[in-house]
Amino acid sequence: MEHTLKKTSLYDACVKAGGKMVDFHGWLMPVQFEGIIAEHSAVRKNAGLFDVSHMGEVWFEGKDAHKFLQTLAANNFKNIPGAGAYSHMLNENGGVIDDLIAFCVTPEKFLVVINSATREKDVAWFKKQAVDFDVKVIDASDDFSMLALQGPNALNILEKLDPEIKKLPRFNIKSAQIFGEDIYITRTGYTGEDGVEILGGAQFINKLFSWCLANGFKPCGLGARDVLRFEAGYLLSGSDMDESRTPYEASFGWVVKMNKGVDFIGKAALLKQKEEGVKQKWQGFTLSGAIAREGALIFKDGKEIGRLTSATYSPLFKAICAGYAPADLAEGSEVEIEIRGRKVPAKSAKMPFYKIL
Repeated sequence: MEHTLKKTSLYDACVKAGGKMVDFHGWLMPVQFEGIIAEHSAVRKNAGLFDVSHMGEVWFEGKDAHKFLQTLAANNFKNIPGAGAYSHMLNENGGVIDDLIAFCVTPEKFLVVINSATREKDVAWFKKQAVDFDVKVIDASDDFSMLALQGPNALNILEKLDPEIKKLPRFNIKSAQIFGEDIYITRTGYTGEDGVEILGGAQFINKLFSWCLANGFKPCGLGARDVLRFEAGYLLSGSDMDESRTPYEASFGWVVKMNKGVDFIGKAALLKQKEEGVKQKWQGFTLSGAIAREGALIFKDGKEIGRLTSATYSPLFKAICAGYAPADLAEGSEVEIEIRGRKVPAKSAKMPFYKIL
């Protein structure tokens, strides 16, 4: 089967660095290098790097590029060069098709970063919705490789390559030259720590990967990445959110900007839901003595009230999990989570579990 899986441009470099490669939505990606706990610690205390070259990158180009983006997704995007924002892309019922981050490179050119597992579906949706706009949708995913560089010391190290890197505001993009190559730098992240993503060609990213290893970055895999993102309360597309859930139910109502001057897809459904209120919402839980798994049922007073969508062991918080449960469930409420046929005591907890930014 291995020959049918895709490889990023950093596959050989990751293997050489000790990466244990696994199938991740059709890509051979490192699940870990030294180990999840060591990699988690590197990102929380120093600097870690992740190969995220499997992510999708799409250009929206044309006179209506900004208007199209405003219609396509719920957040309010600025057509000011450098500005970026995270958002949810919705169906007519307000359900989350996917999440994305979009950056304004010029007022008529936006770079949209999407999830690898839904790349083909997302691009098809973009093109379907673009027919009435003066905009070109260009899937440039194969043109880019990308490293995510995260941790409290990440930017201090990267100043050696770009002395201006700390001046880049959060959720902004800039072009730069590193190793004589024209590249893009974005300042977002999926870990709860400060850091950047650097996008460029395959040869450049391999050179950058080697430089980072030689200058204090620890290579990190999908295992640590999932723990870090969950501690920070970030949603996992396809698990914590999908087309059956709205941003309000996913506890991400902040991405919905009703008064941005454009009727985005799903707005009418969300207006109705906001007025009526949600019955269930995504919320966190902590437990001791056991580690839950995605799909586990949640009980209160002997009655099933919900189901987990994410669960893991956190070096900082031990067993943490999250799922959909009644919206009126108070923080600190005692519940039970079914693990291998037995009900384990748990408590609802405020999310995110970890927050620094």
